[in-house]
Amino acid sequence: MFSSIRAMDVLSADWPAICRRIVAAQRPIFEETRTSEERTVYEGIGEGGDRTLVIDRRAEDVVFAELDKLAAEGASFVAVSEERGEVSFGSGGEARVVIDPIDGSLNARRTIPSFAVSIAVASGPSMADVEFGFVHDFGADEEFMARRGDGAKLNGEPVRVTAPADRLEVVGVESAEPEWALPAFEALIGKVFRLRVVGAIAISAVYVAAGRFDAMLSLRSCRSVDAAAAQLIAREAGGAVSFGEGDLSEAALDLDARYPMAAANDEDGLATVRAAQLAKAA
Repeated sequence: MFSSIRAMDVLSADWPAICRRIVAAQRPIFEETRTSEERTVYEGIGEGGDRTLVIDRRAEDVVFAELDKLAAEGASFVAVSEERGEVSFGSGGEARVVIDPIDGSLNARRTIPSFAVSIAVASGPSMADVEFGFVHDFGADEEFMARRGDGAKLNGEPVRVTAPADRLEVVGVESAEPEWALPAFEALIGKVFRLRVVGAIAISAVYVAAGRFDAMLSLRSCRSVDAAAAQLIAREAGGAVSFGEGDLSEAALDLDARYPMAAANDEDGLATVRAAQLAKAA
């Protein structure tokens, strides 16, 4: 007996509309839990290895409700998410939907208003294969989005990285534990005017895309869910991105993959922040 469900290409889905529905459905989660005490409720360990907050799980459930609808329409893909891990829909296949339901969970838990939902859609298993990226910053209520080959946008308007200069004026630093940050900061002396710590890798990277930061770096190796969407947005805005020494095609979208992420307005700026990452590791 033949199935009545006609297969659809997940890459051709209306991802802006899907992502905006997710944002609208997630927003009440944070409105209902306004204090740090209300948001600091855990339930087990997620597939990414971190303790799972109830708000993380609820935010992820919203995303998976939309993915279930896509599967019901005949789409096949693999979802890669911080809490549930890798989940196949339909027959699975090469396409990936990479999700961080709350990037900046510590900020969200402590009611610091800089956290985001991050969603990337890829045609294959690596960062180089990401075709669509979406990051919504709930604190500023800003939407960053990019399609491969079509540029990057902030709230629907095109954005570009800053023009290169003699030194980097503002650089974002993530995973800035003091024992790691001090050697990295010393490597940036004379090369950077000011440092900023947002507390969310995706937001720092899209700030590079929007020209708010000249560069950003993570001092701790990050996961694909943290960076998959934002790295496309930064590149489509004219920026340069690295995941360690390898090519983007070597940066896997698997949940188990870990790599030092950096982004900048050009290759020289990227080299500057990469040197700081290496100083941290020395």
